[in-house]
Amino acid sequence: MDNFKAFGNSLSNIGQQITPFASRTFQYTKEQLGQAEDKTELPPDYIDLEKRVDALKQVHQKMLTVTTQYSHEAYDYPANIKESFSDLGRTVSEKVQLLSSATTPAEAQAALTAPPTAKPQPKTFSHAIARASLASSQLLHQQHTGAGEDPLATALEKYALSSERLGEARLAQDAQIQSRYLAGWNTTLNTNLMFATRARKNVEKARLTLDSVKSRARGNTWKIGPGSPRDDHHAAADELSAEVQEEIEKAEDEFVTQTEEAVGVMKNVLDTPEPLRNLAELVAAQLEYHKKSAEILSELAPVIEGLQVEQEANYRKSRENA
Repeated sequence: MDNFKAFGNSLSNIGQQITPFASRTFQYTKEQLGQAEDKTELPPDYIDLEKRVDALKQVHQKMLTVTTQYSHEAYDYPANIKESFSDLGRTVSEKVQLLSSATTPAEAQAALTAPPTAKPQPKTFSHAIARASLASSQLLHQQHTGAGEDPLATALEKYALSSERLGEARLAQDAQIQSRYLAGWNTTLNTNLMFATRARKNVEKARLTLDSVKSRARGNTWKIGPGSPRDDHHAAADELSAEVQEEIEKAEDEFVTQTEEAVGVMKNVLDTPEPLRNLAELVAAQLEYHKKSAEILSELAPVIEGLQVEQEANYRKSRENA
């Protein structure tokens, strides 16, 4: 007999745990089927906050879909390029230094294919241009038989060195964007906005609980087909027992509490300056990169132009003497 009572108490405890969830589910199903009456409306200000939070979440998702590319080193690396392990073994600067001490074509080739001293070189568009320019420069140098140096080979070598600097500047930009922008926006999306979503779910749970309690107090049940609720199932407020009234008041208090908490959380998410601050960091990193790029190219351009002018003058002179 004692075992039977214990088993009954166990079932009762389980039932008490399941009942709130079951009541909310039952209420939600009735609402979806149009069987619920007097659904508790959320305050207009609360609904406006929800819309603004949803918009902010979509903004973060859209922007991160694109800007997450800054986390991938090779986002601008041409897909049609096939570089070998030796191509990626050393930096262009290291190869130029080794080439400067080479006295024979064999030594020059050895310098280009020297074993790596560190991790493979970055796969960015600018680094790829640097490696291609240096290799092209050496091809011209090896076949040059005239006096002095081949001007195009010299220009390509200088372009290679500048392109490598451009690639390093791009990597520095990406690192800043990852730490100062992407990290912040991911935190907002996956933490702050998640808290807001959780708070809103708590409000919905409290509302469903409140409406299910009210529905039971009125004696509402399933209705088949369209039609108005049966008035004989309605209980007037003064007919409700003190226990039922207390249950309704408790559910109302919980609904109000959860709504106020959600309002606070959503306002905090919307008012925080972090997203705009992070966006400013993104722009600052891009600006710094483009300034550095302009500086590098401004140094290179007159050098290339000087080589071109000199070559053209020599070309015209040779044509006049021909």
